[in-house]
Amino acid sequence: MTRRRLALVLLACLVAVAAPSGQSRGITIAAASDLQAVLPDITRPFERSTGIRTTVTFGSSGNFFAQIQNGAPFDVFLSADADYPRRLADAGQVESSTLFEYATGRLVLWARRDSPLDVNKGLALLADAHVRHVAVANPATAPYGRAALAAIRSAGVFGVTERKLVYAENVAQAAQLAQSGNADVALIGHALAVGPALREAGHFLDIPARLHPPIAQAAAVVSSSPNKPAAREFIDYLKSAAAKQTLRSYGFDVAGGAGGGA
Repeated sequence: MTRRRLALVLLACLVAVAAPSGQSRGITIAAASDLQAVLPDITRPFERSTGIRTTVTFGSSGNFFAQIQNGAPFDVFLSADADYPRRLADAGQVESSTLFEYATGRLVLWARRDSPLDVNKGLALLADAHVRHVAVANPATAPYGRAALAAIRSAGVFGVTERKLVYAENVAQAAQLAQSGNADVALIGHALAVGPALREAGHFLDIPARLHPPIAQAAAVVSSSPNKPAAREFIDYLKSAAAKQTLRSYGFDVAGGAGGGA
């Protein structure tokens, strides 16, 4: 091989390594399960505009909180309970400067479309003898589970409902229990109810926000992230007008207009 050809080969190798560097950046996101339907509509345009790949793991906010405390390799934490990232920030485990509330979630009562149960009766329906199983997320680790129990108590039907409660690991699994028929109804996030998996499968009623504490949801960059610049770019995108509009379209309450802060 001539020197000129060798030089061209080496140059091609350097280009092959360097060219995708901006496109091959990636971040891992620990996301509350109420975001399963909406988050793909946020990450897709983010990836297109930045070239940053996103890998998302969904689960309960409390479990992610414990995992991040123990050094789990996430770059971004999207919690359904703002208290979890605040506590991590106090411990230096997420970056305080990136912590912000991105939305407030809404709780709904959901049942299959082929069910004879009328969700328009609201939480009074849970006292009906035909309702044998009520799926809720585990209140120990899932904010929607805590909100569900608070709403049931506020509605005055906890005494007759307690024995019917079926606890799922997270709010998405609570939805699956009702969708599969293993529960008669479920108390889940509005965003899941209007998502593609459940939109045609059932019907729902929004639970009045006054019946439970606000489901304030917050995001932050994990302090141990090796991909902080890319993670901060995602946090910035989550504050954008486009991301806020997407969240609103799935029923989240989002404060602020275009640009910084939510």
